[in-house]
Amino acid sequence: MIDVNSKVLDNITSGFLIPAKPEILTSLQELMRQAEPELVDIAALISKDVATSAAILKTINSPFYGLARTVSDIKQAVMFLGLNGIQSLVTAVQLKQSFKQENSCISLERFWDSATEIANISAFVAQKFKHRVSVETIYTAGLFHDCGIPAMAANYSDYKRVLVEANKNYEVGQIQIEEARYKTNHAVIGYFLATSWHLPKPICELVLRHHELDFLDHCTDEESRISYAALKLADNIINTNKRFIATPDWPHVKNSVLETLEMDNDEYQDLKDDIDEMGMAEVV
Repeated sequence: MIDVNSKVLDNITSGFLIPAKPEILTSLQELMRQAEPELVDIAALISKDVATSAAILKTINSPFYGLARTVSDIKQAVMFLGLNGIQSLVTAVQLKQSFKQENSCISLERFWDSATEIANISAFVAQKFKHRVSVETIYTAGLFHDCGIPAMAANYSDYKRVLVEANKNYEVGQIQIEEARYKTNHAVIGYFLATSWHLPKPICELVLRHHELDFLDHCTDEESRISYAALKLADNIINTNKRFIATPDWPHVKNSVLETLEMDNDEYQDLKDDIDEMGMAEVV
């Protein structure tokens, strides 16, 4: 288990640059703190940001949300998603927009393509449990889970070599490789980013612990369990489709993930086929 103590956080805050929380999120969180937030005020705030509005509409009209009709404006989106749902998607959109390619040693387009695919599939899987969990929260967790990677790539010019090594080395995990070289890792950096943006605590914890192989053995919160399981399943589907090999974590977590998602091997294969047929185009 990764331990984030004051010394770790002090090391991050001294000289390590992460994106500041966007103004729209600060304003949105202020509206959300009101005793009775007005949906019309929230819709008006979001509508002022054309790029964010367009990305939200594109997301909720994707096949992964399975809506019976098209949502055509932000007011409808807010009504459909609710307060927590719209906050999750605004946060996800702002995250992607906060990193600039000129400051990164990796391809951000490729990174966000993969992160968005994982978020899409996680949300698609979560539809099965939509009366028990927030699909939008799980989508945000899917997009945010590796947010420490672009932050590392913006701070360490040689970070791409670490990713290449991690993709080839199935004996030593990415976290361990990062720790050996930088004395920190993308899970801790991502946790710091998520908490500084005031994301819900369960999402922050998932960002920190998404590489813990025994997470499902000790976690008792249902939404966190489903989020972790959906994330691991989605990550493995993407990896097998792109690299024709399972993720390093999958053999260790497969049984507990499928059990958590109430799925057997045949259902897992059917899900993979369904996702292949739907396509995994970027929607944010």
